[in-house]
Amino acid sequence: MTIRTFRIMVRGVFDGLTDAQRAELLAAAPQHDVLHAAFTREGHLSYDLTARAAFTFRFLDQGEDEEDILEATERAEQAAQAWLTEHGYGYKNLRSQAEDLSQAPLGKRQRRAANTAN
Repeated sequence: MTIRTFRIMVRGVFDGLTDAQRAELLAAAPQHDVLHAAFTREGHLSYDLTARAAFTFRFLDQGEDEEDILEATERAEQAAQAWLTEHGYGYKNLRSQAEDLSQAPLGKRQRRAANTAN
């Protein structure tokens, strides 16, 4: 049985932040810089409040079947909502995008490696 790896991005916009919440997020901004963004099991949050109120969570999940991507996406959305709610941050316009890496096109190096293996 093959294990499929899914990358899921949950995007949204902070909504109704208080001055204290905004200051808290700005203080933690270096940890959430988009340049350090990574897909992780627990989810990685990135944002740049100085530019706009948008955020992105990046999740990594796995499944055995192609349909498992739907459950993985639901888990990612629930995890993002739970984190935001736990920290008291309002949000809106939550949406998700998921990718099954087993179906992703090969990059240049991967194509070259596959051609040399054959």
